[in-house]
Amino acid sequence: MGELSQIIKLDATDSTNLYLKDLLLSAKLRDYTVVVTKSQQKGRGQMGASWQSESGKNLTFSVLKRFEALHIDQQFVLNIGVSLAVYETLKEMGIPVLRVKWPNDIMSGASKICGILIENILKGKHIQSSIIGIGLNVNQTSFENLDKVASLKSLTGRFFDLDEVLSKLLEKLRFYLEGIETKTVIQQLPAYENLLFRKDKPSTFNDRYEQTFMGFIRGVSPEGKLRVELEDSLLKEFDLKEVSLLY
Repeated sequence: MGELSQIIKLDATDSTNLYLKDLLLSAKLRDYTVVVTKSQQKGRGQMGASWQSESGKNLTFSVLKRFEALHIDQQFVLNIGVSLAVYETLKEMGIPVLRVKWPNDIMSGASKICGILIENILKGKHIQSSIIGIGLNVNQTSFENLDKVASLKSLTGRFFDLDEVLSKLLEKLRFYLEGIETKTVIQQLPAYENLLFRKDKPSTFNDRYEQTFMGFIRGVSPEGKLRVELEDSLLKEFDLKEVSLLY
């Protein structure tokens, strides 16, 4: 089978990440192949959190990124690159008070506007390719039972063309992911840490046993773990399964 076209548009699918992953098994796909859908039935965020979206109002898409030599130890550079690409796009569109909530939700003020889910396909100690799923709230303005959620329209009062927003995001993704295999997490971290949501502010967290504790986000480790300063100046690192930020 020849190389497929770059953007695949669907009316509805369970998950664009899943669709792209299945397609990858049966077709030779070009780098930056995109699957975008008007309606995603089973969108899921980190740790299986489900995400509701009104059909045709938001951007839900997945992008394939192939690699030659991205070592698994450096996989957090992807989170950084994708987060910065989305952040920069939204900043240029005039979205206010943007921050990155670790590991890769994009916030405006205290409201979530974008979720990112990166799934890596490994070959030995290297990442062969990644499927980057992005869900951005664009023109939806009512979010029943969901607090701390906003959209580009609810923040600015403006209506946005989904195709235009998609093409801006793809342009920035190409820019930030170009040559990313030669970059290290350590090099990329400062730019990411500057944007960390609730950095150096007293925050409340839940641990894996649903116990609540207080701490200050101080940064992120080269492995992508969240560094939190607890009482008595104790610095502790948490991975995704071990902690969630309550605010």
